[in-house]
Amino acid sequence: MTEATIRKRPKHLAVWQIKLPFSGIVSIVHRISGAGLFLLLPFLICLLDMSLLNEGSFEEFQEIIANPLVKLLLLGLLWAYLHHFCAGIRYLFLDIGKGLELPCARKSAAAVVIVSLSLTALIGVKLW
Repeated sequence: MTEATIRKRPKHLAVWQIKLPFSGIVSIVHRISGAGLFLLLPFLICLLDMSLLNEGSFEEFQEIIANPLVKLLLLGLLWAYLHHFCAGIRYLFLDIGKGLELPCARKSAAAVVIVSLSLTALIGVKLW
């Protein structure tokens, strides 16, 4: 092989220089939100158990939930769930061949973000 046919490959991957389309970012956030929900599932199950066990544990549950940092964590989990849910519906439509055209795919990716943030704001205000 000559030097002209050998392409020089980068020695490192500069992630911050990669220009992803918006739908690619939504896809990555979908995976991250799913992993975060999975990893924090024991915390959520523990909170559910505390709320249902007896009156004393329910009062302890209310004290934990009253902490602003826990409220912020739960708000983040709510957003992760809603984003994962909305993006999952988008991917179901893509799997059956609906919305594969580029303009439609861009609009549906933007709709996922708008709907998930709107629902998070509505439900978060109600629960806060």
